Amino acid sequence: MSEPLLLIDNPRPQVRRFTLNRPEKRNALSNSLRTELFSALEAADRDESVRVSIIRGAGTCFSSGYQLGGGNDEGQPYYTPDGIGQWPRHVVEGSFRIWDLAKPVIAQVHGYCLAGGSELATACDLVYVAEDAQIGYPPVRSMSPPDMQFHPWLMGLRNAMEMMLTGDSISGSEAVEKGFANRAFPAEELGERVLEMAERVAKVPSDVQQFNKRATHRAMEIMGVRAAIRAGTEMQALAFFTPSSIAYREEFAKGVRHALSIRDGKFGDYRESGRDSD
Repeated sequence: MSEPLLLIDNPRPQVRRFTLNRPEKRNALSNSLRTELFSALEAADRDESVRVSIIRGAGTCFSSGYQLGGGNDEGQPYYTPDGIGQWPRHVVEGSFRIWDLAKPVIAQVHGYCLAGGSELATACDLVYVAEDAQIGYPPVRSMSPPDMQFHPWLMGLRNAMEMMLTGDSISGSEAVEKGFANRAFPAEELGERVLEMAERVAKVPSDVQQFNKRATHRAMEIMGVRAAIRAGTEMQALAFFTPSSIAYREEFAKGVRHALSIRDGKFGDYRESGRDSD
């Protein structure tokens, strides 16, 4: 019998925790896993016994990103109209599905938090990271800008530009300094410290907390965050038609590991640093 893709527990009163459970694939976000996660988050949002949710990853990391190697157009967890740019529009809609939940969602990040994994963390209301976590968006090196272009909104122009132009990762400690995350803790303390924060968040009744969330989001929306992130999906789609992006994606036919090594070899990081990632 295969292991479940998503583990669910209730580690504290009024706290529900979801563990991405594909450790052998660095918790790559397949459509099957995404379907289970969205369904479980929405169930928690309807459950009166739950006031806050936590998302974390099993094994060595939070998530290495979306499932690579093709097939992402099959079995998507919710309908998104077809056409050019369907995938970035689809995953941005998913981020806003989490954003629009009534109850707070916390990302607990350790190890690699890359590409689509960083988008999942960004969609959460609070982000707590291990000090040595590695957060980045390496596909900008060879394929396209992100599906969900959150960087300028969280990190400001200069920090966003550096990450977009290099694809380099930042540590958990740097992520706090630059505005991606709320707080960083030693890796061995992360789980307990996140539960402590979840318990504090859960002290506020959900009927009040939903307005606390929305008030903060509305301020960001008035400044244009939702429109800007949606507009970014068109830039991502356009980039897929550049000769360099087309050539790089052809390398995936020779194997995902091969393609990632081509992408990161000249930089000497991620897979090429000896610390394996998908």
